Amino acid sequence: MKRRDFIESGGKITLAAGALTLTVGPALNSEPIDSNFIHHVFFWMKEPENKLHIERFQKGLRDLVTIEAIKSHHLGIPAETRREVIDSSYQYSLLTIFQDKKAHDLYQVHPVHDSFRIIVNELCSKVLVYDSVNF
Repeated sequence: MKRRDFIESGGKITLAAGALTLTVGPALNSEPIDSNFIHHVFFWMKEPENKLHIERFQKGLRDLVTIEAIKSHHLGIPAETRREVIDSSYQYSLLTIFQDKKAHDLYQVHPVHDSFRIIVNELCSKVLVYDSVNF
């Protein structure tokens, strides 16, 4: 390969890499959540293998996230990640995002939330809640 061909091909590769960076780069940046109140709850079931309890609990979670005050939500189970810093001892998680504390407070007194509390008291051995706001 002649020096001139090498320089030209190298320039094309550099140009292509730069275009790829410009195209892909911004997509890799995360966007902040447009909200000021996050409510994340973890649940430990008394009988995690009991199919009737699982069905009742999951239905309760699906009903819970219909409350209008919730901006968005995620219903989850532990991911298959294993590192020393990860606690995957829970059976279910509920992440709810609210516009602000006022919306969260409306959710807390909603009749559907009250009904879900009864299910939780009957079926769960432990519940852990993390609330956070923007800084």
